[in-house]
Formats: sequence, structure tokens, C-alpha cells
Amino acid sequence: MKAIFVIIFVTTLAACSSTAIIPEANNVRLTHNEPGPECLFLGDITGSQGDFFTGSFTSNADLETGARNDLKNKAMMLGGDTIYILTQRAGQTGHYDDGFGGGSQQTNVTLSGNVYKCRKE
Repeated sequence: MKAIFVIIFVTTLAACSSTAIIPEANNVRLTHNEPGPECLFLGDITGSQGDFFTGSFTSNADLETGARNDLKNKAMMLGGDTIYILTQRAGQTGHYDDGFGGGSQQTNVTLSGNVYKCRKE
């Protein structure tokens, strides 16, 4: 019984941390400016972090970092080095009562973008 509790606890903690970045994806650049004609368009991607359960236990910073890392990992897998950010959304799927009227809590972050190959190898 004790082993099951430890496994559940460790799994829950791991689910609350941000998505890890693949080391090769560290060089992928995010931009809000559309790349020029010298860049090759490779496709569309979406990166996200959080859900209705783990999102309420994950900090906003980790939600945003995880979504960004997920986006960079996917761009690297397509062979891209630049992501033109199209949308950035933070979801709020919960409501809590804090004794002062309550509020909603950010539980997920989703980014979408276009992947480009801009650097020559």
C-alpha cells in the first residue's frame, strides 16, 4: 500500500513540472515577426502544457515554459530552427472560492505557430 502511495505521489509531482526540452531544440528561435522569403516553411505546430487536473498544481511559469518547450521540440523534429508564433492562449478551467469572491485559475497554456528553416547548415 505504501509503495502505491509513493508511486502516485511521484507521478503527480512529475506531471506538475514543465515539459523538458530536447537539448537540440535549445537553438530553435521564437519570433512574433514572420520570417522572410529566405526561410523555408515546414509546417504548423501546436505546443501545450497543463490540463484540468495537473494545471491547478503547476505554476504559471512552468505552464508557459512547458508549452514553449513542447513547441520547440516539435519544431526541431520537423527540422526547423525558427517558429513564428501565431496564437498564445492561457486556459482557465477551474473556479475556486478564496473567501473573497473566488476566481479562476490558469490551468493550461497553448501556443501555435509556423515552423521555418532559416539557417544554412
